[in-house]
Amino acid sequence: MASGILVGVDIGTTAVKVSAFALGGTRPLATGMRDCPQTTEPFPGWQVKDTGRLVDVVLDAIRLCVAQVDPKEVRGLSLSAPLYGLVGFDAYDRPMTPLATWADSRAEEEATWLQEQGMAQDLRRATGMPVHPTSPLARLMWYARHEPETSGRVAWWGGPKEAVVVRLTGQRVTELSTASGTGLLDLTTRDWDPVATEIAQLDRTQLPEVESTTAAFPLTAEAAAALGLRQGTPVVLGAGDGPLGSLATGAITPGVAALSLGTAGSVRIVVPGPTHDERGSLSCHALTDELWVSGGAISNGSSAVRWAAQTFAPDLLATSSGQAEQNVLSLAEGARAGSDGLVMVPYLVGERAPLWDASIPGAYLGIRAPHRRQHFIRATLEGVCRQIAQVVDALGDEHGPITEVRATGNPFRFSLWQQVLAAHLDVPLRLASDAGGTSVGAAALGTYALGLADDLPAALALVGGSVAGDDDDSQLVVPRPGDVITYAQSRADLPHLVEQLESAAVSPTQQTKEHSWEPSSTWRN
Repeated sequence: MASGILVGVDIGTTAVKVSAFALGGTRPLATGMRDCPQTTEPFPGWQVKDTGRLVDVVLDAIRLCVAQVDPKEVRGLSLSAPLYGLVGFDAYDRPMTPLATWADSRAEEEATWLQEQGMAQDLRRATGMPVHPTSPLARLMWYARHEPETSGRVAWWGGPKEAVVVRLTGQRVTELSTASGTGLLDLTTRDWDPVATEIAQLDRTQLPEVESTTAAFPLTAEAAAALGLRQGTPVVLGAGDGPLGSLATGAITPGVAALSLGTAGSVRIVVPGPTHDERGSLSCHALTDELWVSGGAISNGSSAVRWAAQTFAPDLLATSSGQAEQNVLSLAEGARAGSDGLVMVPYLVGERAPLWDASIPGAYLGIRAPHRRQHFIRATLEGVCRQIAQVVDALGDEHGPITEVRATGNPFRFSLWQQVLAAHLDVPLRLASDAGGTSVGAAALGTYALGLADDLPAALALVGGSVAGDDDDSQLVVPRPGDVITYAQSRADLPHLVEQLESAAVSPTQQTKEHSWEPSSTWRN
């Protein structure tokens, strides 16, 4: 059996979690965690972080973790990072722009223009990505229009993963998984699509080379000294957080979906190669060269419930984080399933799957005099679960019946989240082990990439994980039958509610729009 230590690096939205796994062990040997820089909104629709500070936080979390183990035993690092981020770098690989996160929707007008010009469907077919304001493609169009001087001076574009890789290895590279989330990658050639790059007004030299998710590059002497590791330690590029979340839960068998829920959320299943969803509900990203994941990400996860708590029950938040969450959810449990007719569409930031329409606002519908704050909080939680169920439905329609959902994430520490989601899904919901989180998937992919395991299931087993069906450690959540009926009706009503919202929607960017526009160059259809 292979020996040594693999370090999985999970770069999240709110925190960085780094875990060291002894090959053949059952749990992480050591963990390092650091909070990410705060996301700010300097203008409507913007969601940005300080790129340099984020990279410093990642390195600090790695250093904290590896200080607890023998660095000579570390066989490699493997990386996971959020998809859809965008940052520009100068010729010296220094960040020139803030990191526009997955939630940044400033490019609503650009995405709308692509839709109106009839380009969106062809782009989706070529790249596997729906046209949406949060897409890096749309944001690159925004930069070309609003900040042409900055755009022209950018030596190359990347995201949070690329910012970390260039600091660790000195290489300007990306990998197939992250590239497949940009809206710029041709899924057939697995290289940058010439039409999409022209639409983004990019020169090909402004994009990094696309490597396999299993490609590895040596740690530079400077980075090794900063981290306390050996120079030349392999850094496996890894994949996006969604695909690696699927691997971490063991949801890599047909019909089994992986759900990850935190600030945002995603539901995905593993498929044999890139697929195209004609309806445009789903996106497709690489896990390895051979295995891809099809699914959808939602922008409004537990963050929506936090917003509702801040709005309706701020008094319950004046305590430690874990106790505050319990206080809020205990209050919500005081309302019945269905919140006595109160329904929330939880689109507090521009929503993605399955509608991919950032203009639809959030709303409470069906408000009556007896409704109290517990109803508003519960309705918000129910709205998030309803959104997740819609994505699961879309996956089932596209790829066949979903027989099981394996879930991970902080919200599932609480029974209310478990029960409400299980009743909305009405398929077996299992709570997979969250020991190590997405860093388990990163470490497993790294183990496979470095030739320490023959396949992904074996690699997952080496870092303490297991494939769905091979263990009984997961907890089965059994919903209440009456709740299933209640939520089935609310799900059936949702399309009509969304239609009503669409007709009344006015986005922040539309409110400040000065005039219509045309591109500065002739683009091909």
